[in-house]
Amino acid sequence: MTAARRAPTLACSVVGAGVVALDGTVLTVAQPALGRDLHASVGQVQWTSTAYLVAVASLLVLAGRLGDRYGHRRVFALGAFGFAAASAGIALAPGIGVVVLLRVAQGAFGALLQPATLGMLRTAFPPERLATPIAVRTAVIGLAAAAGPVVGGALVSAYGWRSVFLLGVPPTLAIAVLALTGRDPAPHATRTGARPGTSALDPVGAALLAVALGLVVYGLTEASRATGTALGLLVAVAVAALGTGAALVRHERRAPYPLLPPELLGSRPVLAGLAVLLAASAALFGTLFVVTYFLQDVQRLDPLDCALRVLPLAVLMVLGAPVCPPLQRRFGPRRTATAGAVLLTLGVALLATLDATASAVTVGLASALLGAGFVTLMVTATSVVVHRAPEAHAGVAGGLQQTVMNTGPALGVATATLLLALVPGGGLVPDRGAALPVLALVAALAVPAALALPGAAHRTGTRPAAAPAEAGRQPCVRS
Repeated sequence: MTAARRAPTLACSVVGAGVVALDGTVLTVAQPALGRDLHASVGQVQWTSTAYLVAVASLLVLAGRLGDRYGHRRVFALGAFGFAAASAGIALAPGIGVVVLLRVAQGAFGALLQPATLGMLRTAFPPERLATPIAVRTAVIGLAAAAGPVVGGALVSAYGWRSVFLLGVPPTLAIAVLALTGRDPAPHATRTGARPGTSALDPVGAALLAVALGLVVYGLTEASRATGTALGLLVAVAVAALGTGAALVRHERRAPYPLLPPELLGSRPVLAGLAVLLAASAALFGTLFVVTYFLQDVQRLDPLDCALRVLPLAVLMVLGAPVCPPLQRRFGPRRTATAGAVLLTLGVALLATLDATASAVTVGLASALLGAGFVTLMVTATSVVVHRAPEAHAGVAGGLQQTVMNTGPALGVATATLLLALVPGGGLVPDRGAALPVLALVAALAVPAALALPGAAHRTGTRPAAAPAEAGRQPCVRS
């Protein structure tokens, strides 16, 4: 594929990922106004987030499988059109019930869109050139996440909460149309003569995985609120998730066309890359949860001052992403990701030493370490996961990556919430609590995972993925 034909693919991937990231951050700012305008309780407003998270996490892997089978551009376009339509519908919603239902629909279409942003890159770019487009995609995600609260606050103040949901409609429609102007390579099922029909999609496995992931995300979200949710309910959710997961494992071992292909799950680079992303995202978002409360409730900063204290994180995310591909080519994924894991761990550990009088300089330095470490891990691990996966399963690999990136933050925030509750009087002051020291240990878990990544950068002419018989002997994992 020529550079001219790759440009629209990169634009779709980058804008699609950016719109989804922006949607999540601006919604947080809009929720209080939404609740007041629709006369909704706090619990009902929280479901505007929970419903989306459960829907998107449940369907990401199936959406990736659909892209592998029917073409990533088609699935991406469907997801983008649906995401835009749901967003516009929310902006016109008459009540909180309609908002929640449309957020479920938005999550379902978002699940179609997200894995395709990586699947399209995998089929459009040769493996040795994947790191650069992934870095651009990561930089845009960081920029969108950083700009979200500012843009959302300005829109809500000037035009009301409904304007927030209209923000992403034009660019999402534009990239949906752009995706349809290009053509996918022939779906792998067509090229290889795989048996047609829904059986190849493994609907039973898809349903079991959707239920298991939905229960996990719901349980983590409820646990993270610490609002007195009955312990019995959380235990029941955990038991149901484990039971469904066990049923999924049993089914996948017997299915002729498993949703989670053995050659993908047997790839050591892929699993290591996913482990890096899970540990890093859990540590980062759990840490930001604690630090936000510390700055606002202990140091009494307003939201703008709080955002300025941690601004170096966003700056390093945006500026650091383009630096990662050259680092990977020079030092290899293993050393690059290990350095990122060390930086992330140091950042969390430095924040864990803060007392109530912590200075802006210290918080800013720690935030810079967090940003530099996380962007290095995200670019490196994602590029390994995408290009080490067989092309036939690029969508499933993208779905797994997106699933981890949705589950990790929920896990980190839930962990932080539970640990803050253990020290009611001083938990919000980092050096008197348990949350940040534990999250530093979570960040440190990314180090052994990074050491399992490939030691050398992918070279032209080498195979992007090991054959199943060789997967167990791969010395490192992709991220």
